[in-house]
Amino acid sequence: MRILLTNDDGINAPGLEVLEHIARELSDDIWIVAPELEQSGKGRAISLTEFVRVRETGPQRYAVNGTPSDCVLLAIDELMPERPDLILSGVNAGQNIAEDTTFSGTIAAALFGMQHGVPSIALSQSRGFQNPHSCPWETPTAWGAKVLRQIIDKGWPNDLVINVNFPDRAPDAVEGVRFTRQGLRDERIIRTEAREDLRGNAYYWIGYRGKLSNPDEGTDLRAIYDGYISVSPLHVDLTHETFLAEMRETWQT
Repeated sequence: MRILLTNDDGINAPGLEVLEHIARELSDDIWIVAPELEQSGKGRAISLTEFVRVRETGPQRYAVNGTPSDCVLLAIDELMPERPDLILSGVNAGQNIAEDTTFSGTIAAALFGMQHGVPSIALSQSRGFQNPHSCPWETPTAWGAKVLRQIIDKGWPNDLVINVNFPDRAPDAVEGVRFTRQGLRDERIIRTEAREDLRGNAYYWIGYRGKLSNPDEGTDLRAIYDGYISVSPLHVDLTHETFLAEMRETWQT
């Protein structure tokens, strides 16, 4: 099995090293094509208005000065002699659950792979639940291949990607695996903070508020809060079918 690895945290990210460890438990044919620099929050962006450079950093390993989607496209079209059988994106430093899934570069790479006919899985390690700096990379290292083997053996429809999130717990404290739907937070998590530079000019940071919500059972949020590995099937159809049906019934011509 030929596996392509990518991420949105960059070619030197610790999560990519963890992902390679996981992938080598599944195959010895591993290709890595990842962004040169961190691309967190870039979502499904592709570089249409500027050129992209590629730097070979080792055997079957490339850094791209572009987005996660750029990496997948270049890997498939230019860098790999044959198409991958599987794409793994991650392991992201931070959970990609609930609304995060819509702007996550980690998930975007998997979705781009899916749209090119390659089965794709996104993996993320939750952080900041135990303390502000917690991110236990030993948890996906211990659990990753075990979880992926079962998913790969079972297979999944070709119009979706699998989103795997590991809880912010030590490997032996993980409660198990839950199969979940995408949740919705009841608190706004993205905030802005105004600051002033040494010349008196304003600038702004955008980041996470870090406040927990009260999620429903069966959601990715609840699984992560309760210490479970969350496995969610995601797809790109954003249509709200219930309201669409209502619009069709009530529209006055």
